[in-house]
Amino acid sequence: MASSLLTNSSAMTALQTLRSISMQLSTTQNRISTGERVATASDNSAYWSIATSMRADNAALSAVSDSLGLSAATVDTEYTALTATLGSDGNSGLTKLQALLVESKTAGIDRTKIQAEITQIQQDMKNTANSATFNGVNWLSTTTATPTTVNLVSSFSRVGGTPTINTIQVTVANYSLYTSTTTGILDTPTSGVSIDNMNIGTLTDSSADQTTIDGYITQVTTAINTVSQSAANLGAIKNRISNNSDFVKSLMDSVTRGIGQLVDADMNAESTRLSALQTQQQLGVQALSIANQNSQSILSLFR
Repeated sequence: MASSLLTNSSAMTALQTLRSISMQLSTTQNRISTGERVATASDNSAYWSIATSMRADNAALSAVSDSLGLSAATVDTEYTALTATLGSDGNSGLTKLQALLVESKTAGIDRTKIQAEITQIQQDMKNTANSATFNGVNWLSTTTATPTTVNLVSSFSRVGGTPTINTIQVTVANYSLYTSTTTGILDTPTSGVSIDNMNIGTLTDSSADQTTIDGYITQVTTAINTVSQSAANLGAIKNRISNNSDFVKSLMDSVTRGIGQLVDADMNAESTRLSALQTQQQLGVQALSIANQNSQSILSLFR
């Protein structure tokens, strides 16, 4: 090959090789520093677009998870108050009230004293319902401003560009013990008397009064069945929320893994590539240095 002062082909080749190695080295260093193989759209537009959409989905799932946590706390509050009103231990609530009414059927018993206990139970149940508030929400003691139905966000999914948000619908009237319009489970009157205001203090052993007490017992028994069913429904909703919450968290982990498979850099491979490129860079610099020495060799011919 002819030697030339104007065109150093060897140096040009070495320079091009060194430039290519430097670009690859820069790419590898960026992957190592960011931990991502696809950090920008220019790295791989298709994978970057998919990963961006999946990250948006994960953000939505995170919001669903937070909403499920809030819903779980609300339902748990209402459930706890319902079971307290029910008084499953027999020493409080509706079960105790039923027992006192049955006791009041005893001939010659002092019903005034029994009524004193009944009054305390009535007040206690109402206080329990009024206290069943979480984040300003109360399904047991409601007003006309309380929504008739509540939708609890349970899941999020997206097919193509169409998102779908599923909810668990709660009918508040099924759990209302007291309402401002006296249509709740415990304040709805039957023949002018509700569980909230029934009073046996003035009743006697007469047949008519005994029949009245029988009616009160029937009312309380019906209320026990209704509240038990309401508590069972809330228990089922609690389980559903818990299952959905576990699923959403697992789904978020799955989506995160999917994103990682698309864009994460293989650090073992990148580390190996970095060492190789650094070695190639050193050799390229050496090759360029040798190629540039050709000009000095030509110069020596003119000495």
